[in-house]
Amino acid sequence: MPVVSAVSYLNTTPLIWGFEKTDLGRQIRLEYDLPAVCADRVRDGLSDIGILPVIEIERQGLEWLPGTGIACRGAVRSILLISKKPLGQVQSLALDSGSRTSVMLARILLAERYGSAPSCHNMPADLPTMLAAADAALVIGDPALRLDPESLRRQYEVLDLGEEWARYTGLPMIFALWAGKSDHLRAGMQELFAASCRYGLEHIDDIVASEAPARGIPLELARKYLSRHIVSELVERDYQGMREYLRLARELDTLKVAVSQGNSV
Repeated sequence: MPVVSAVSYLNTTPLIWGFEKTDLGRQIRLEYDLPAVCADRVRDGLSDIGILPVIEIERQGLEWLPGTGIACRGAVRSILLISKKPLGQVQSLALDSGSRTSVMLARILLAERYGSAPSCHNMPADLPTMLAAADAALVIGDPALRLDPESLRRQYEVLDLGEEWARYTGLPMIFALWAGKSDHLRAGMQELFAASCRYGLEHIDDIVASEAPARGIPLELARKYLSRHIVSELVERDYQGMREYLRLARELDTLKVAVSQGNSV
């Protein structure tokens, strides 16, 4: 029975609802953690498959299952960059330690849109602490859903990175896919994960009623988030956005290496 690492955020719930609530769950063993930890578990052989940040799939050279994942086609609401300074002047960025794809997305957008290349520091997802230590903070997942962007805009610059990506590229953004080493992605696995997702999307009201109160997220926000912001069933245009993201990520990392080597000469 394959061990499957799932993210403990609300945005993953539709993907795994069928596994949790139907006999589909008898075919896998689910474990829960932060996105970055899921990636590490697959890397270290502790899990066979995980809902992994796309940047980690690229870095680890993993295979992924088409059809389902975590994406957006505009504002995502759960990935917020909050800055005390104009975005072109950000020199330090506190990062939610649970994120990897979003970290690279923040770096890409700050570089491409605002010409800034801040130093990055991992921290727990506590906004006051993060902003006390850095010019800006990146908060993702459920902690971001517990923030009020409109109230924050009275004092800070606030970017929804899904919205910013769509404005910059005109494309969707995929954050995570089911992935693992090729020998674990056996025949029928794509259909299994798709079936769990379909069940979840058919039971959004049940998910909201069950999950939102326990997470401290207002019911209407959770419903809007899962039905309008988060995309779970993916099409070719979503993958087009992913390819563009990975292209820019490779360029940014190549540039960073080149600058580092130049400074060391």
